[in-house]
Amino acid sequence: MTQELVDLRTSIIEKRYADALAIVDELEGMSKQAILRNIESYLRIMLIHLIKNQVEQRLTNSWVSSIRNSLREIQKVNLKENKKSYYVNRDEWETLILEEVIEDAIADASEEVFNGAYSQFKLSEIINRNELIQTALSFLYLTYSHAAKDLSAAVTRMLIELPGGEDWISKKQ
Repeated sequence: MTQELVDLRTSIIEKRYADALAIVDELEGMSKQAILRNIESYLRIMLIHLIKNQVEQRLTNSWVSSIRNSLREIQKVNLKENKKSYYVNRDEWETLILEEVIEDAIADASEEVFNGAYSQFKLSEIINRNELIQTALSFLYLTYSHAAKDLSAAVTRMLIELPGGEDWISKKQ
């Protein structure tokens, strides 16, 4: 990016505004790609823990923290600077999950589910993808409908509904 800034400065000084605008467009594209990679990373972490929950039918403090923190970060990163629009809109999550994230999440989860008892291929057969995606979407939609200060409580309410959620919360009381 440093070279792009040098080129941008040079283009402006030399009054080559069309070149400068092309560089600005390139920088915007690079920035958006970095943000989307960040979102995908948090989404993958959340999916890993939702897969573990679905297969093992339990919930741990660590998984809860990972899901909650992933959603909190997705909410922060997804909101554009204008505070009115998003990098990933509500109707784009399913495509993002299916095309960019789910296979890596399954591969990574295979190392953790029941201490690595399943290959990624076997785990892929075991999980209920539709249920996994619907659960993930329900959590992601919370990031649009709850303020940052209220998101944690909303996530916890949904976590209780997951397999093992009632056992997890009863240990906390």
